[in-house]
Amino acid sequence: MSDENKIIDGKAVAAEMRDRISLEVEVLGRDHGIVPGLAVVLVGDDPASEIYVRSKGKMTRNMGMNSIEKRLPATATQNEVLDVVHSLNTDASVNGILVQLPMPGHIDESTIVHAIEPTKDVDGLHPDNVARLVNGKPGLVPCTPLGCVMLLERQLKDLTGAHVVVIGRSQLVGKPVAQLLLGKHCTVTMAHSRTRNLPALCRLADILIAAVGQPKMVKADWVKPGATVIDVGINRTTNADGKTRLVGDVDYDGVLGTVSAITPVPGGVGPMTIACLLHNTLTATRSQNGI
Repeated sequence: MSDENKIIDGKAVAAEMRDRISLEVEVLGRDHGIVPGLAVVLVGDDPASEIYVRSKGKMTRNMGMNSIEKRLPATATQNEVLDVVHSLNTDASVNGILVQLPMPGHIDESTIVHAIEPTKDVDGLHPDNVARLVNGKPGLVPCTPLGCVMLLERQLKDLTGAHVVVIGRSQLVGKPVAQLLLGKHCTVTMAHSRTRNLPALCRLADILIAAVGQPKMVKADWVKPGATVIDVGINRTTNADGKTRLVGDVDYDGVLGTVSAITPVPGGVGPMTIACLLHNTLTATRSQNGI
């Protein structure tokens, strides 16, 4: 297999998803007179968050959905942020609520996330949605893990019986992606940066998911020949010439000759995250309206 055929093109899959979502939003408006609304709460002026929020807003509008942005200064109090969340909870025109993280240090992020109405929690981080995922019940699922599983099913079709090693135990990616894959009848091993004999453990994986936040940590000799690798990492590094580039948690160039398939960085998991956010907003809208 050529190296080009090994690349899992997240941009292309996400574009197909957006096309489907756009059509479904059109049908929802035509048949039910409903336009999904996604609200994003941004506190402060973190540059990366600003870029991400603008991108989300543009994509939301392109899908025919309503995009609502609630911006507060970095000096906003926790109660002021909670007031905004509570107002969105009771706003019938808002079907999905996302609080952009990170937030300023004086605000307890978990308190804010837990205040979101679970049926509008399109990030899938509310304890009610976490419990639903763990118990195998329908609910809103974190976007990045959902995107990872969609890419795997697109690439491998049936995941039954596959041994998956997940490097990373975060609430955002590691833990939820493990739960999703257990639901697909995989055998899942959770690992992290302090796992003993981590390279040897990774070599046992049919599917290796790296979500640990360390640039190029996973080397070629960590990967079983023919494995499928999902690289969730997004790390900014500076080359010898002073130019900044994005790299994943996997040594992509080194691993490419070993794997059967791999997601690039950028262009792999990243585009799927926003596509799954729009998917969750559509799902939440339907559920709230009994459709």
